[in-house]
Amino acid sequence: MTLTIIQILQVLLNVAWWVIVIQFVLSLLIAFNVVNMQSNFVRSMAYGFDRLTEPLYRPIRRILPQLGGLDLAPAVALIAIAIIRIVLSNIALSALAGGA
Repeated sequence: MTLTIIQILQVLLNVAWWVIVIQFVLSLLIAFNVVNMQSNFVRSMAYGFDRLTEPLYRPIRRILPQLGGLDLAPAVALIAIAIIRIVLSNIALSALAGGA
């Protein structure tokens, strides 16, 4: 049962990882005018990804210092996800070793 929960958490972390990466790339494309925010599709995508990531970024932004236009919250979130993945993998390995 423990391994199943860990695998589900790892899948959710993978989804969160990709949502953050896609949102970051989309924000860069918008910032450099590669994609047009006048398009309803682009505007909807940007709004949707912002709504998904903002609850994760908000506490990070409270802790990080203001750096002008540079937002480090996505990088910190990705690092946190990587650390959580490592911890979950170690828990899974110790559960497997203990069960053997």
